[in-house]
Amino acid sequence: MRSSKTIISLLAILFFAVTVMGLFTGFPGWVLILLFLFHSVCLLLLAFIFSTERKDEAQEKEMQQELSDLKSQANSERELMKKALDAREGELSERLEELRKLKEESAEKEENLIKLREEFKAAKEELGELKNNTGNEFLPPANDKPVLLDIIKIINECAAEFDKDAKKAGLTIRVSSTEESVFVKAQASRLRIMFRNIIDNSIKYMNRSGSLVITVSKLDDDIFIVLKDTGAGLAEEETKHIFELNFQGSNRISGNGLGLTQAKAIVDYYGGTIYGRSMPDKGMGIYIQLPSSSAVREEA
Repeated sequence: MRSSKTIISLLAILFFAVTVMGLFTGFPGWVLILLFLFHSVCLLLLAFIFSTERKDEAQEKEMQQELSDLKSQANSERELMKKALDAREGELSERLEELRKLKEESAEKEENLIKLREEFKAAKEELGELKNNTGNEFLPPANDKPVLLDIIKIINECAAEFDKDAKKAGLTIRVSSTEESVFVKAQASRLRIMFRNIIDNSIKYMNRSGSLVITVSKLDDDIFIVLKDTGAGLAEEETKHIFELNFQGSNRISGNGLGLTQAKAIVDYYGGTIYGRSMPDKGMGIYIQLPSSSAVREEA
């Protein structure tokens, strides 16, 4: 009988050890439940053996004590298993929450990109059908031919050219994009003039330390560029005229006002759209849309 007790006790310990190990090594749930049931059966067998082999009063008291100990042990083991399961459930809940947040962030970015495209489309409709601007008097001359260019690389190079002036003005220039490269068919010389004019304009009119963030994104065949600074900004009524030649707003400084006019001529030439948004003390935002493969006339 004692040997039977020993074997059953060892089996109970073995089943419990395997059950605990399975909790941390990823055993299927049904296997864990089956192992725990085997463990419980062993405990019941031990209880049965104790109940049959104790005949006298002393043995009965000893059996009751052992049964009490076994019950306490079972309760302790049950509590340990409950804690382990709770910990596993907590870990899974954290992972599910992380996945949910990632999904929400992805949906929000996609929604913002769609809204941005709709805004550019609305602006283009307001401007009406674009005319042939190859003869625009404000379009800078170019000796190079349209080729496939990485627009992010050009923006970074132009921003680097203004690094000293930006630091002197207390301005930080940052280029942001979800893509490593975004390609457009255009002339490099004209794109450089366009970005130089806009960046130079931000540095001149910021009128305080701050930042200029240049964001580049691509949706289908359209490229969207937003140049947003944290400067003093302009009233909405004045912002409507910033692309007009010689326009001087309330924040006027010396200059001929050609920079943004020339930038608009370049955007128009490539069949894109450009507009500004600003409010007093809210900075200035220049929004540009360019087709990635525009129909550009090769000049003689």
